Amino acid sequence: MATPSSMRALVLVKTEGEFKPGPKVWHPVKIEELPVPTPKDDQVLVKVQAAGFNHRDVFQRQSLYPGTIFHSPEAPSILGADAVGILVSPASHPLANKRVLVAPAVGWHSSPLGPDVPNQQFGILGSVKQTGGRGTFADFVAVGKDDVIECPEHLSREEAAAVPLGALTAWRATFTKANVREGDNVLITGIGGGVAILALQLAVAKGAKVWVTSSSPEKIKRAQELGAQGGVNYRDEDWPKQLAQLLPSTRPYLDAVIDSAGGPLVAQLIRLLKDGAVVACYGQTSGKPIELTMPAVLKNVELKGSTMGSRDECWQAIRFIGEHQIKPVVDTALSGLDEAEEGFQLLKRGGQFGKVVITISKDETSKL
Repeated sequence: MATPSSMRALVLVKTEGEFKPGPKVWHPVKIEELPVPTPKDDQVLVKVQAAGFNHRDVFQRQSLYPGTIFHSPEAPSILGADAVGILVSPASHPLANKRVLVAPAVGWHSSPLGPDVPNQQFGILGSVKQTGGRGTFADFVAVGKDDVIECPEHLSREEAAAVPLGALTAWRATFTKANVREGDNVLITGIGGGVAILALQLAVAKGAKVWVTSSSPEKIKRAQELGAQGGVNYRDEDWPKQLAQLLPSTRPYLDAVIDSAGGPLVAQLIRLLKDGAVVACYGQTSGKPIELTMPAVLKNVELKGSTMGSRDECWQAIRFIGEHQIKPVVDTALSGLDEAEEGFQLLKRGGQFGKVVITISKDETSKL
C-alpha cells in the first residue's frame, strides 16, 4: 500500500498572552493535517498503531518540561514519546513490514553513565527541540534506522504502546542503578504509575521479593496480584514499622528501594536498609529532595539518581519483557486522536493503575 502524502498529528499550541509555568497553565492541543515525514538516509518511517501517554505530556502542557517547543507552520511540535507500529520504509530494512517498538529518545546509545553521542543532545520524542518536535501522536513518525526493535509477539498493540519509555526508566532504575538480583528484598514506592508497575513486574520476573507503598489499599491489592509480597499505606505515620513486620524474619531488611517520590525516605527506612543498600530515585513527585543522612552514610547506603536510559537499556528491557511474557498494565485505552484530551485529563487527575494509551491506526484489530 502506498504511503499517503499527509497525516493527522496531535500538536502542542502555545497559550495566548502571558502565562506563568505551573499547574494553572494548560496549553491547547489540536489535530493538524501535516505532510507525512520523508525519512532521511539514516531513518525509517513507522506507521503508528498505538501510542502511550506519559506524565511529561501533562508537564509540557503546563510549561514545566524543559526543551518544550510549540507548533508553528515552519516547525511542527507533535506530542508523544511511546509508539508501536509497522515499519513501512525503506523496504530494504531488516524489519520492513514488521511490528516494531520505537526507541523513545535520541543521543544515548550504550554508556551506563549517561548520554554518549558526541555533538547530539539527549532528548525524548514529543514536542521538544532536541528531537526536532517529532512525536508519536501521529499517523507516522520518522526515527533513526537503529531506533526500532521488533515488538514481542505476545503484546497487544495497547500493551506494546505502554512499553518503551516506562520500561526503559524502570529497567535502568531497577537493574542498572539498584542492581536488583534474584532473592533481593525490594521496596517500590508509589505503586500505580506505569514506571512503578513495570519495575514491580521486572523485579518479580528476576526473582526478587517486592513490597510496595501506596495511599490506596486497592492499588496495593492489585500490586499483590502482579506478584508483590505486600504493601503499606505511606500516609500512615508508622508505615516503616508496618513494613518491617512484613519482611521475612530470615531476611528482615531491604536490599534496594526504587523511588519516585523523594522526601525523607532514607531517614524513614534507615533501620530497614541493609549495609550497602541502594536507593534509586527516578523522580521527586513530593517536591522534596531525598536527604542522605549520617546514619545512612555509616551504613554505606548508596543514593543514586536515575533518569530514562540508553537505547541498549531499552532493548534489554524489551527483550526481557519478551522472554518473560510480561504484559504491561493498561488502565485506559482510548480510540483515535480525537479522544486524546481525555488521556491528558486522566493523567492530570491521577489515580490510574497502569498506563493510558491511545490507538491511532484503525485498519487492524486489537488483541484486547
